[in-house]
Amino acid sequence: MGPARGAARPGRFFGVYLLYCLNPRHRGRVYVGFTVNPTRRVQQHNAGRKKGGAWRTSGRGPWEMVLIVHGFPSAVAALRFEWAWQHPQASRRLAHVGPRMRGEAAFAFHLRVLAHMLSTLPWARLPLTLRWMRPDFHCDLCPAPPPHVPLTFGPPPPPAPRRRALPSANQDAKTRCTLCARTLQDEEEPLCCPHPGCPLSAHMICLAEEFLQEEPGQLLPLEGQCPGCKNSVLWGDLIRLCGTGAEEEEEDLELEEEHWTDLLET
Repeated sequence: MGPARGAARPGRFFGVYLLYCLNPRHRGRVYVGFTVNPTRRVQQHNAGRKKGGAWRTSGRGPWEMVLIVHGFPSAVAALRFEWAWQHPQASRRLAHVGPRMRGEAAFAFHLRVLAHMLSTLPWARLPLTLRWMRPDFHCDLCPAPPPHVPLTFGPPPPPAPRRRALPSANQDAKTRCTLCARTLQDEEEPLCCPHPGCPLSAHMICLAEEFLQEEPGQLLPLEGQCPGCKNSVLWGDLIRLCGTGAEEEEEDLELEEEHWTDLLET
C-alpha cells in the first residue's frame, strides 16, 4: 500500500540536518542539528554563535547543509532523533552500530549511523523523508531506507501555514467520530484526513484500531486506508498534520536546541 502523499496539505516542518564544513582549515568536519527552518538555521550557523549559531560551528564556516531528514510528527521526535545521531554510542537503540573506524571520514561515519537509524525502530515506522540539499554530496545508504521513506533532492518545501482550526462547540456541537459515531467531546481533538475534501473526523484510538487491522501485532500503525476518502495515509502524517497539544514557538525551539538534546536520551 503506497502512501498517496502528494495531495496532502503540508504540516509544520521538523528536520534534523547534517552540516559539512567547506573551510579549508576545517574541511570535512560535520555537525548534526535540529531545525524548523533550514534556510534560517544555516544562515545562523554561518553568522556565528552571537547570531544564533552553535558554538561548535561558530567561526569555522562556511558550512553547507548537505542533507536533512524531515517529516517528524513532533519537535520532540525530531530532537530525540538528533540526539541519537549525535551520540550513537550512548543510544541503546544503536548498540549494533560499530564505532567510527580508523580512517573513516566523519561524513561517512555519520551517513553509516543514519542508514542504521532509518532502519531501526521507532524511526523505521515514521513518515520520514531523506532530502539531499546538495545533490553532489549524495551517497547511497547501506542499509537502504525503508520503502516508505522517499529520497528527494533540492531545498525543502516552504514553511507551512498554521494548521487548520477545528470547529468549536458553538460551531458544531454534535461533531461525531466517523468510525464509532460517538460525539467528540470538547476536550478531544479528532484526527482529520489531510486530503482536501475528506470528511474524516475520528478519535485517535478508533482510527489506530482501524489501521492496525492489517498489522495486529503492532502498537502503533504505520499507514492505512482512510475510511473517508480511501486514500492511503501514513499515521505519522496524520499526527503531524492534525497534531495534538499546543504548538511550540519556532524561536524557542531554536534557542533551546542544545539544552534539549542533553535531556532527551533515546
